[in-house]
Amino acid sequence: MDIDTDRVDDAVLALLYLGLHDGHRAWKGFDWAVLDRLHQKDLISNPASKAKSVVFTDEGLKRAEALFEAMFTRGP
Repeated sequence: MDIDTDRVDDAVLALLYLGLHDGHRAWKGFDWAVLDRLHQKDLISNPASKAKSVVFTDEGLKRAEALFEAMFTRGP
């Protein structure tokens, strides 16, 4: 199976937005490889820490919100 990791990354970024708290933080309960790719794309802070959450970059937060709305909300 040929997995489109960019689409997986977009879905996880959107789902991270679902767990948004304290402004820019989100719980990091997702696959480490995906979280590492999101960090490499400069969308979240380094997930390899003792913290149970990651911090969205400003760009990451905007992209996560847009992806969440596109993927998981109903139109008018």
